[in-house]
Amino acid sequence: MHIRAAYFRRPKLFTMKNVIIIGGGAAGMMAAAQLAKNNQIQVTMIEQNEKLGKKLFITGKGRCNLTNNTEPEELLSHTVTNAKFMYSAFSEFQAQDVMRFFEETGLRLKTERGNRVFPESDHSSDVIRALEKQLLDVDVRLNTRVREILWEKYTEDEGKYTRRVTGAIVSDRNGRRETLSCDAVLLATGGYSYPQTGATGDGYTFCDALGLKLISCRPALVPFEIEESCCHILMGLTLKNIELTCTAKVKNKNKVLFRDFGELLFTHFGVSGPVVLSASSYIGKYIPDGVTLHIDLKPALSREQLDARLLRDFEASKNKQLKNSMSDLLPKSMIPVVIDASGVSGDTLIHDLTREERAALVSTLKDFTLTVAGTRGFDEAIITQGGVSVKEINPKTMEAKTVKGLYLAGELIDIDAVTGGFNLQLAWSTAYAAAQGIINSEVKI
Repeated sequence: MHIRAAYFRRPKLFTMKNVIIIGGGAAGMMAAAQLAKNNQIQVTMIEQNEKLGKKLFITGKGRCNLTNNTEPEELLSHTVTNAKFMYSAFSEFQAQDVMRFFEETGLRLKTERGNRVFPESDHSSDVIRALEKQLLDVDVRLNTRVREILWEKYTEDEGKYTRRVTGAIVSDRNGRRETLSCDAVLLATGGYSYPQTGATGDGYTFCDALGLKLISCRPALVPFEIEESCCHILMGLTLKNIELTCTAKVKNKNKVLFRDFGELLFTHFGVSGPVVLSASSYIGKYIPDGVTLHIDLKPALSREQLDARLLRDFEASKNKQLKNSMSDLLPKSMIPVVIDASGVSGDTLIHDLTREERAALVSTLKDFTLTVAGTRGFDEAIITQGGVSVKEINPKTMEAKTVKGLYLAGELIDIDAVTGGFNLQLAWSTAYAAAQGIINSEVKI
């Protein structure tokens, strides 16, 4: 299917740069929107799905948390992998620039808890529509897949480049092939996450064929699978305002990999929820060596304060069994699990409870431990961690250092962040940098 935007076509008064954008997601559309403003550039966008922005549509549970309204320093601090690489891109196109871009399209925004920015309508489709309206004169080809990126040998005086892109071979849904010539290719194909949206990892294949180094990929912002069977018992229970600490044995020492407060959800396979998803970006590479989750169920209380709280609660339940005396402290389904983990018998009468047993309960409440067996797969991961090494890319222009005319943006690159709109900001900023890099490049026609 071959679609052109329903606007008048600008007369080609200048020698045009022909640019192919591979991928019609967040990064691809933002880059196309920036390039479309320049009447010396003709953009062809290749998207294998039947519509643009398919993953963007489900982002933020369909509401699209499109950025986080904070300063570049905060954006960097919430970037998990290769934050330094993003310094220039965040400086040139930060959160406020993203908000201004969308507001100028007529999209009304709102900022919620944690500086999360959403469309006022709570509809991700409005974000996609706002981007599509900016694709003036962009040749959008849906249901089309890139089969190969074409290149030729090239060497600058300094010997910086070894190759230069010259075009791409594409095919439509009927298998008809076409060779497109170009001066630049922007890869914005995304990663492996949410394969139901069309994520195939094609971008990695193209980059590998062009000699770029790849960092192994793994699911991130993804739930954990847990070894202990208690998660199945607790399935559906949400714990709010807990503190989660993740540790691993590193060189025979316990290392804290992640610590934060938030919401945790028990599932039939393990745990999920915002704080777990954020943690997954920090612990993935340590899982083979063993990762333990430490959940402080009462982070607002010190051990001494919690012990005093137990004494007060137990004072009114002296003749009750322990299992019937903790309803003011824990959700009903959590009580037998915590008691079992403490090693104290739930049948113990409160007046028979020893100081040591009460201390064991306090320790369990302050440090309820679970063992990570692994993470869920890419089909449940919000993002992909890993990708094209940042050492292969110019951080100011997003151009590959060894392949002239090849630019990269978004999830394809080995960059990622925690939840809260930060990953889409990575996409917008790298796309903007790539677009400016293309606009300012000297292209041999």
